Amino acid sequence: MSDSFLFGTVGSPISTPAKPGGSVSAVLRIAELGLEALELGWVQAVRVSEETCLAIRKAAQEHLISISVHAPYFINLNADEGEWPKSRKRLMDAAYYGYLAGATDIVFHPGSYFGKSSELVLPLVIRRLQECVSELRANGNPVILRPETMGKPALLGSFEDVIEMSRSVPGVLPCLDFAHLHARVGDGSMNTFDEWLGLLNGYAKLLGEDSLSKLHIHLSGIAYNSKGEQKHLTIPESDLNLIALLKALRHRNCAGRILCESPTLETDALYLKQAWLEIQ
Repeated sequence: MSDSFLFGTVGSPISTPAKPGGSVSAVLRIAELGLEALELGWVQAVRVSEETCLAIRKAAQEHLISISVHAPYFINLNADEGEWPKSRKRLMDAAYYGYLAGATDIVFHPGSYFGKSSELVLPLVIRRLQECVSELRANGNPVILRPETMGKPALLGSFEDVIEMSRSVPGVLPCLDFAHLHARVGDGSMNTFDEWLGLLNGYAKLLGEDSLSKLHIHLSGIAYNSKGEQKHLTIPESDLNLIALLKALRHRNCAGRILCESPTLETDALYLKQAWLEIQ
């Protein structure tokens, strides 16, 4: 089945024309490229008008492009009481304006452990997430909040972390960054068919079999050392075993979106799409 995943980029394609530019142009460029999804890269701040959001939504609907948002980097579910309101506003702004722009999913980096254990941090994180989702639903906003798996072990966002957040809070599901999961261990593991299959089996066991049909995936090449992620690479120059990963996704009949974050955004997104179509 060739249409099980929608492919696209995180942020505007590099080849998006400078004029008129902006996210509407990015939607049009995604469609021209034969891709199907765009994650709006609001990673520094949410600086967008309601009018612009409605224009993005209209363009995406007309061209059948699925929209998600990458919320600002400066969100930390484990922030202290003084900083949390700022983090919360960034996440909620991304959800409000994202929904206006037609986004169904809001991806964000969950934060830092600040040297504490995951077990100590997660109760606070889950309570804050629950409060955010409750407010969104009370305001008629149906977006899914997606904490991303992170590439450094010092950061909140292990596979287990995002699964526990998702199990605990309806309206929360993971963003699986497979490059980050490979880099996080720092030793070259998490890179075989059996390892990816085991992870997907665990995902389905804990979140339900149907959860595999609505995956939200980030993918790129990655450089790493013993402390985890260093930087994103193009897929061909990385040691990420893409074919093993795609075969595991195919084996489990997975579906959803795969958004490329490599330095050559749309080039690698098209490469991923072609590789997926060729996997049996």
